[in-house]
Amino acid sequence: MDYLVIKENDLFLMTDRNGDIREGDASGKGLYTNDTRFLSKMEIRINGQSPVLLSSAAEENYISTIRLTNPHMENNGELILWRESVEIERKRFIFEGALYETYKLTSYYPKAVAFDFSVLLDADYADMFVVRGFQHGELGNKTPDRYAHRERVIGYLGADGIRRETRIAWNKDESRRSESGELHFDVKLNHQEEFEIAFFIAPIIDGQEPAYHEPNEAMNKLKSSYAEWNGTSTSIRSDLPLFDKLYDRGVQDLRVLLTDLGHGPFPVAGLPWFSVPFGRDSLIAALQMLSLNPNIARGTLLTMASHQGTKEDEWRDEQPGKVMHEIRFGELAKTNQVPFTPYYGTIDATPLFLLLAAEYYHWTGDSEFIIALMPHLQAALEWVREYGDSDQDSFVEYYQKSSKGIANQGWKDSADSVVHRNGDYAEAPIALVEVQGYVYQALTRLAPIFRSLGLTEQANRMELDAQELRARFENDFWMEDERFYAIALDKNKQRVESVTSNAGHILMSGIASPERAKDVAERLIAPDMFGGYGIRTMSTSSSGYNPMSYHDGSVWPHDNSLCLLGLSKSGFTNEAITVMQGLLHAAEKFEYYRLPELFCGYDDTLGYPVPYPVACSPQAWAAGTPLTFVQALLGLEPDALARRITIRPLLLEGMNELQVNQLHIGDGTLSIRITRGPDKPEVEILSNLTGYDLQLV
Repeated sequence: MDYLVIKENDLFLMTDRNGDIREGDASGKGLYTNDTRFLSKMEIRINGQSPVLLSSAAEENYISTIRLTNPHMENNGELILWRESVEIERKRFIFEGALYETYKLTSYYPKAVAFDFSVLLDADYADMFVVRGFQHGELGNKTPDRYAHRERVIGYLGADGIRRETRIAWNKDESRRSESGELHFDVKLNHQEEFEIAFFIAPIIDGQEPAYHEPNEAMNKLKSSYAEWNGTSTSIRSDLPLFDKLYDRGVQDLRVLLTDLGHGPFPVAGLPWFSVPFGRDSLIAALQMLSLNPNIARGTLLTMASHQGTKEDEWRDEQPGKVMHEIRFGELAKTNQVPFTPYYGTIDATPLFLLLAAEYYHWTGDSEFIIALMPHLQAALEWVREYGDSDQDSFVEYYQKSSKGIANQGWKDSADSVVHRNGDYAEAPIALVEVQGYVYQALTRLAPIFRSLGLTEQANRMELDAQELRARFENDFWMEDERFYAIALDKNKQRVESVTSNAGHILMSGIASPERAKDVAERLIAPDMFGGYGIRTMSTSSSGYNPMSYHDGSVWPHDNSLCLLGLSKSGFTNEAITVMQGLLHAAEKFEYYRLPELFCGYDDTLGYPVPYPVACSPQAWAAGTPLTFVQALLGLEPDALARRITIRPLLLEGMNELQVNQLHIGDGTLSIRITRGPDKPEVEILSNLTGYDLQLV
C-alpha cells in the first residue's frame, strides 16, 4: 500500500507513508468520521523542508510509528543542519473519537543544534462522495478559526445545518504561528537530547466533543481492548507458520474494522472508502466470523434490522422488509442529494440477513435472540416473496429505480459484470445465480428453526417454496454444454452464459444436485478458472474475461471463501485444499500477509500475484477469508436443533498439526487438535463445553 491507515470505531486516518496529508494530494487522504474529512492537511517540516522517511510501520492496526530524519541543509556553503542529524519519531493512535499524535525529536549531531520544527494542519470538511469524485452539490462554508492558548478550532457550517469543527490542542507553547495556521517551534538540542510535543485532534459534530485522555492512559486502554478481543476469540496454532500468520492477520484486521452504532459491534466493509455499514459486506464478513466470535453476527443482524426498509421509496430503492445496501452520514446524504440514507439497492443483503440469522442460531442455539428478531425475519421473508420475486417465477431479481442508484445490485456491482457470450451486457431485471442459492439456504435452514418455535405452517410453506425454487433453478440456470450454471437470467429469462465464480457460492446452499455440484467443484479449480492464486471471478474462456478488471477475471478472496465453505460442506476435499493453498501462496506475497480486497487474475507463472490498483486494504470479507479455512479444515457443522457438531477434518499440504482453541458453540467452547495420521487426520478433543454431541465423519 502507498498509504498508512489507522482506525478505531468510526474515526479513521489515512496519510502517506511519511505520515503526511499533503496539500494538493488528490488521493483523498485525511481524517474522517461520519463521511466527512475533518483534517485535509497535515504536514511537518524541519527548517521548512519535508523530512526524509526512514521507516513506516503499520503492522498493528491501532497504532502507527513513523521514523524520519532531516535532509542535508546548507546555504552558500554554510552548514545549517547536517544530514541525518535529527531523528523524528512520529507516533499516532485513535481512541474514543480523537486522534493522538506525538512527535519526538532526538539529536545525534555531536554538537548542539538549533532548528525550526513546524506543524501545518487544516480541514476542508469535504463529503466522502466529493472526495472520491462521485458527486457534487450544494455545500456549506467554513467559519472563522478560533484560537486560544495552545488550541485552534477550525469550523464549518454545512448545507444540512450541522456545525462541524476540528479542535486541535498541543502541549507546548509555539514560538510563532503563520497566517496559514502553521505552528513553529524553535528547538535547541544537545547530542542525544530529546524534544517531544503531543497533539490532540478531535472532530466535533454539533457540539458533541470527544473527551481528552492522558495519552499513556488512552494507549493502555486501547491495548487492553485488543487483548480482550484476542482473549475472547478463537485462536489457532499449527506447524505451518504461513497459515498462522494469515489467520492472525485476519483476526487483527477484523478487530480494527469493527464499529458499534448502538446495536453491538459489526464489521464495516473496508478501509479507506467503505468504513460504514454495508449490508452485503457486513453480513458476509459476520458469516465468516462465526467460527471466530459469533457475537459479531448478533451485532450485525441488529444493526441491519435497525435500518430495515419500511416503505416504498424509489429514490432509495427501498421496499418494506428490504435490508440496506449502504448508509452514509455526510453532508450530501443529510441534505438528500444522494440516496444513501440508507440506500437499499442490493439484491443479496436480504437473503444474506436471513441466512446469517439461521447460521447464527446453529452456532449458538440462541433461540431467544431469534424470537426477538422474528419481526425483522418475517419482514425479510415477505420481501423475498412479494418484492424480490415480483413476477412470481420463484427467482429473486433486481432492477434499479433510483436515478442515483446502482445498476448491477449483486456483489459484482460494476456495469460490465453480467455479460452474455456475445459480449452484450445483460439487461435488468436480472436474477443472479448465487442469490437463488442464498434464498434456498435461508429457507431450508430457517424452516426447521421456525418449526421448533411453533411456526409449523409457515415452516412447511418455506420448504415447499424451496423445493419449487430448486426445481426451476436446475432447469433454467444449467448450461449443459459447459456443465456449469449460468451467472444469471436476464430480463427475457434468457441465461447469461458466462462461466463465473458466482456459481461456486451455491455449493454451500444444497440447491445443486450432487452430480452438478461435482461438475461445478471440478470446474472451479480447472485452469480457466484457477490460476494458482485463487478462483477467478470469470473463466478465461468467457467473452468478458479481463484479468485486470474489477469483476471479470480478477481474484477476490471473499469470493473464494464462500466457494470454499461450499466445497467443504459438499465433501470436495481436494478442491477445497487447492483453493486454500492458492490463497496461502498469494498471501505470502502481500504486505503483512494481508489478503487485499482483490488482485488481478494472472496465473502464478508470473511468480507473484499482481495487485489491483485501488483495492481496499484492510477489507472485512478479505480479512475474514482465512477464518473460513479453519471451518473448512475442521469440516465443522454445528446443528443447534440436534445439539450436534459434525467434524470432517483435513489438513493442508505441509501441515501436520492444527490446534483450534475456544471455538464458541452452543453453551460454551470447543478446543480440538487435528494431527496427520497414517491414513487420515486424527482428532483429539481437548475440551468440549458446548453441550453439543460430537460426530466424527
